Amino acid sequence: MRCVNCVGCSWSRPSRAHGIISSGGHLSSRFYQCPSSSLSFRSSFLCCSSTSGPSDSNPESSSNRSYSYSRRWHNPLPRRRHPDQMPSSSRIARDWIDSDTTPVSQASERFTVVSYNILGDRNSSYHRDLYSNVSFPYLKWGYRKRLICEELIRLNPDIICMQEVDKYFDLFSMMEKAGYAGSYKRRTGDNIDGCAMFWKADSFRVLERENIEFSQFGMRDNVAQLAVLELRKSNKSRKILLGNIHVLYNPNKGDVKLGQIRSLCSKAHLLSKKWGDIPIVLCGDFNSTPQSPLYNFLASSELNVMEHDKRELSGQKNCHPTKVLETGSNFSNTITFSSWTNEEIQVATGQENSYWAVHPLKLNSSYASVKGSSNTRDSVGEPLATSYHLKFLGTVDYLWYSDGLVPAGVLDTLPIDVLCKTKGLPCQVCIIKQFKFGEYTCMLNNALSFLRLWFVGIGKRSLGTCF
Repeated sequence: MRCVNCVGCSWSRPSRAHGIISSGGHLSSRFYQCPSSSLSFRSSFLCCSSTSGPSDSNPESSSNRSYSYSRRWHNPLPRRRHPDQMPSSSRIARDWIDSDTTPVSQASERFTVVSYNILGDRNSSYHRDLYSNVSFPYLKWGYRKRLICEELIRLNPDIICMQEVDKYFDLFSMMEKAGYAGSYKRRTGDNIDGCAMFWKADSFRVLERENIEFSQFGMRDNVAQLAVLELRKSNKSRKILLGNIHVLYNPNKGDVKLGQIRSLCSKAHLLSKKWGDIPIVLCGDFNSTPQSPLYNFLASSELNVMEHDKRELSGQKNCHPTKVLETGSNFSNTITFSSWTNEEIQVATGQENSYWAVHPLKLNSSYASVKGSSNTRDSVGEPLATSYHLKFLGTVDYLWYSDGLVPAGVLDTLPIDVLCKTKGLPCQVCIIKQFKFGEYTCMLNNALSFLRLWFVGIGKRSLGTCF
């Protein structure tokens, strides 16, 4: 779960020189394209749709509906804030980190992608005990939604992926004024939250969209989104396949978590092939840590389930804040095994008579690909933490990319000593520095990642990385 706070704002057209993110753990990146055959882009939390209205005549009638909208640019930055809306705590800085491997030409095409778990309004209420360090006014949705949108608009990402969205139309009504189109997929069952994508309507057109309801495969009520996006202004018909997922949280259900990730990768591979092996960017809350077998599955494309306890596949059980802060690590050498039933093996691997789970993609993690400081990164190069509340401290949010894309830069996350001062996420204030264009005050929350990406020609393939 994540949470983002936001302050009231009036809208004005955003400047490309400005970028802000409102959560401490959110991921973002930048991308652009080289003149010959490469493309780079920034990544941030954002999604878009090419349709002009709801995909259903009654969008509120079913939990299984998905919605898509497209609007024009409008002025969206705040002109002023009331003093009572301004957080009073000390400011915390997040810096941009540029990649060592960047396109030679500054004229290359680029885009940015953001991934953001914003903490659903219902979850912030039902799990108030996890955020007891946060003053109640900062958890109110009316406050948070404005700060979330303000932060994203200042960051000016091209693409945004959000998780744990249960007030989609509140967000859309604000983001459309900033020129974003959007698409939403609600979880199945009795759940009211889901995944949302936004994208700049004047920069991308949607060629195809697909939603995944994991309940159809016996994998709980989680959902995922896939969209084929084409850059409108590209001379080379640049396309990317964007994926957005919020994996099941329950650490004991490693078979379901693995099955969801495997299914997303398989669906993404098929859709990429359909459109000519286009590059892939997968964003989301994967509810698994960098030291976990699930992370290794994404990075290596295979996993023998019989070598692991299904309750330990995600690594989440080793991440209680007290334990992490005392040991300085969320990795445990303790190995335990639980028996796997035939049904669990089939859910995890997709096959009846195989212990191996495999996926067809070759993926890299954007943050692990851009070198950072030991103060903010772990042994594999991932952020030390994108999520922090009273029962968890660690990283579960990622921006993965395939061949053909290279990361241009990422927005660094916070070091542990700073996180200790916040006593958890969300906290009240964060400053994000973007180059030399200035500093902006925002609420600090979980799972906001920002990535800049380039397209790099590899045969017919081009791909961008997360920032």
